[in-house]
Amino acid sequence: MGNKRFVILIVVLVAVLTSSSAFAQTGWPDPVWPRATQDNKPARPAPRHNISGMWGPAAGPTAGTQVSGVAAMPNDGKPEHQLPYTPYGLQLYKSHKALEGYNAVAPGEQNDPRELCDPLGFPRSNHYQIRLTQIFQDDVKVVMLYQYDNRWRIVWTDGRELPKLLEQGVQIGDQLKEQRFYGYSVGKWVDDTTLVVQTVGTMPEDRVWLDSTGRPISDRVRVTETYHRVDYDTLEWSETIDDPKIYTRPWVTVDKFPLKLKDPRTDVMEYYCSPTEQMRYDKLFSDPISGSDGKAPER
Repeated sequence: MGNKRFVILIVVLVAVLTSSSAFAQTGWPDPVWPRATQDNKPARPAPRHNISGMWGPAAGPTAGTQVSGVAAMPNDGKPEHQLPYTPYGLQLYKSHKALEGYNAVAPGEQNDPRELCDPLGFPRSNHYQIRLTQIFQDDVKVVMLYQYDNRWRIVWTDGRELPKLLEQGVQIGDQLKEQRFYGYSVGKWVDDTTLVVQTVGTMPEDRVWLDSTGRPISDRVRVTETYHRVDYDTLEWSETIDDPKIYTRPWVTVDKFPLKLKDPRTDVMEYYCSPTEQMRYDKLFSDPISGSDGKAPER
């Protein structure tokens, strides 16, 4: 019994220290982030054609972790949150063994590509640990820097057309381009404070998931994001996916999710996937001495 408790303690500690799903659920203590505008002052108007800044969830960092699935449609088993799967999409979802959500499995049974330290890809990066997102822009592009794994993505705003989606890639002019984990994104300002972004050309369904609960996504998806800067300190973010291979109709994953502007000097903690730490975590969970084999040990 003593040895079992000792190994269990080690497993818990490693789960907290690694970038695995257990770490994602435990998280860090919420840091104190200063507001760009003091609460006792009136909100400043939003700048024209500008969403740059360091942004965090208005309700606090943990509001963006989305452990239960995409923010607007959590994977909680409720009828109103059932997704419009195609037969293939439903079959694919059932083949995914996720560590979070309504149909979560034990650690030793999962097949999440995240646990191999593969890139999360898009749009999953929008649905995993959104604690801080830095946005930079110039006259031709917007660059989104995700905190997890120090990843970044370019949204072109220079008037170019969205690439034509082909089998296993896209066409840009007379050039054929490969599929990419973060796809090809084009944004257009529909008014002074609203940027609409569309993305195509992402990786196939065997490489990426939509969220941490195993919802699937395919390389036929078209993702539409809307960034509306309500005022200087507030950004509303929405997202819709249209993936006819997986879902029978488009549906909303995020609906006007509020983000607040943070002080640009805010420290950004490293948060990454380490194959070495992941192997250590997996080894401890499958250690026969612990009696776990990916399952909770007997007491």
